[in-house]
Amino acid sequence: MSDMNELVQRYLAAWNETDAAARQAVLAEVLAEDAVYTDPLVSVQGRDGLDATIAAVQGQFGGLVFSLGGAVDAHHDIARFTWHLGPEGADPVVIGFDVAVIGADGRISQVLGFLDKVPAGV
Repeated sequence: MSDMNELVQRYLAAWNETDAAARQAVLAEVLAEDAVYTDPLVSVQGRDGLDATIAAVQGQFGGLVFSLGGAVDAHHDIARFTWHLGPEGADPVVIGFDVAVIGADGRISQVLGFLDKVPAGV
């Protein structure tokens, strides 16, 4: 993928995809096979690890969707972006931002996630 904004949009689409096979196809498109994902709640390596994480998040926050919270800020092979998780068209329940490192093949090789707004008890 040549456009960083498109890559981030496709990455978020993986978080919204509830069909496991379709989600795995999107992850294969945007994520390096050995990519590392780390946020305050989990650290996983590889597409399968992130796929399992996404499935768990969907189980916990069923019916909510991820959306881009603003413009993607990028330079070199690094992108940062704010994301929202909430009911479609309503205020987000969770807000965070990710920093993604893009590998030489144009896919994400590392994601460092931060949570800015999280509901109590999560």
